[in-house]
Amino acid sequence: MLALPSTRLLLLFGESLPSSRLPNVSRKVWGQTSVRFVSQVNPDNGPLTLSSLGFKSDFEKTNKIKADKIERLDVPSEAPKSKVRGVGSNGIKTVKAVGVKKSLEIESAPFSAKSFSELGLPPLLLERLDTAGFTVPTDVQSAAVPTILKGHDVVIQSYTGSGKTLAYLLPILSEVGPLKKKSANGESEFEKKKEIDAVIVAPSRELGMQIVREVEKLLGPTDKKVVQQLVGGANRSRQEEALKKNKPAIVVGTPGRIAEISAAGKLHTHSCRFLVLDEVDELLSFNFREDMHRILEHVGRRSGADPRGSIASRRTIMVSATVPFSVIRAARSWGSDPLLVQAKKVMPLEAVSPAGPVNILKPTSGSDSSMRTQAAVQSLPPALKHYHCVAKLQHKVDTLRRCVHALDAKCVIAFMNHTKQLKDAVFKLEARGMVAAELHGDLGKLARSTTLKKFKNGEVRVLVTNELSARGLDVAECDLVVNLELPTDSIHYAHRAGRTGRLGRKGTVVTICEEPEVFVVKKLQKQLGIPIPACEFTEGKLNVIEED
Repeated sequence: MLALPSTRLLLLFGESLPSSRLPNVSRKVWGQTSVRFVSQVNPDNGPLTLSSLGFKSDFEKTNKIKADKIERLDVPSEAPKSKVRGVGSNGIKTVKAVGVKKSLEIESAPFSAKSFSELGLPPLLLERLDTAGFTVPTDVQSAAVPTILKGHDVVIQSYTGSGKTLAYLLPILSEVGPLKKKSANGESEFEKKKEIDAVIVAPSRELGMQIVREVEKLLGPTDKKVVQQLVGGANRSRQEEALKKNKPAIVVGTPGRIAEISAAGKLHTHSCRFLVLDEVDELLSFNFREDMHRILEHVGRRSGADPRGSIASRRTIMVSATVPFSVIRAARSWGSDPLLVQAKKVMPLEAVSPAGPVNILKPTSGSDSSMRTQAAVQSLPPALKHYHCVAKLQHKVDTLRRCVHALDAKCVIAFMNHTKQLKDAVFKLEARGMVAAELHGDLGKLARSTTLKKFKNGEVRVLVTNELSARGLDVAECDLVVNLELPTDSIHYAHRAGRTGRLGRKGTVVTICEEPEVFVVKKLQKQLGIPIPACEFTEGKLNVIEED
């Protein structure tokens, strides 16, 4: 791609998008408009801020002096007076060409906000955030909130525990429910409106209920009925009665239950404005296929409306710690010109190299492995220490016990691959005097919620679980994750590791494996680019084994 910069004007030549992908645009028009104005660079212009997305907050209007201190844009040596920085290393990227509804040029920008007031949230919501103890937004929240508020479909990607849930809840609550921005005449239309405005889909009951608690925390006790849970395992008739009585504005649930109640005609979502798919990579699994198809066909789609127009009328938000090719493909199909939002970065989805899980038991080609590994690395919390310990199969649980004592861990999550083995591990731990509990899909809703409550309150020290049950589990106090059995790939390792070290806290990940499995750990270490040294637990301490 050839760029000819000047001190006044920057032009971009070449085909940003093949004409074959624009069936509704004539080749004549495409040829005439392949030269596009990308950015006007002027030494007198102010620096790039959140307004690069067309968003202006009150903070920016009253703090121009502070904004002038932000780093200026980077340009080639021919234009020394002003600098322009593009996405990646290839300069400025265009998102869409002529004939596409949403045309937007996105550049990397200083998305680090020092307070939520900079993000353009309504005053009442800011008060609730302060009351709930949220003072400074994380990097991914600073990037996602203004982007969603401007009406864009997005894929939010950030490491596990970085605050992705709040990143999409805040813009939704800015436009839905009692905390929303007031209309021009100063009145709120919430009392008049009795339709469902937002549907949030989660792959597990635990994650769904966790999202409900986050919403309720911000709404406060008087407005808790604005959100309604529709998770599997709960009494369906009671959920339907609550829908009819409370008329919630926000619904949070699992795919099966949402699709079930929708098919029964008890859930009306045709006028819904927001569709959130949390842990979207998990929702793409075959188990959810039929349920997700119904949800996507009905949420935000009025009967008789044009299919493509109805997609544009709803905002689709997809959330994941990783962005494999399946998520990119789904985002292009389900959304309208979606943008990828990461910490301190917003870019067109076309600029993303598709990434997929790295199967640690099968060899991959160099370039393919590099792209796939990137997704797993990005999803790892930064403040973690990783170790592995060799033990015989019959001694693994006892090694776990010694590991917990050596690190003096107070809140431990241990992962296994098969549900049947969880009960045996818990029995062995309790026989040695360690309070433990199991968490899996076969438990009833009450048993699961009771177990989680005890674990979060510190009554249970070790929670033995499988990966799906712990997906999205947010226990800030968790200081140790132990793999009693190896994960199947690097992305699953990252998801497990993400249960600790949340929001910048320190955490430790220990993988207990048998001697023949050490090569798998070595492969993980190489693919993820992180040290996973061998260790042993002797005299109540963790000792790192120096390799020859």
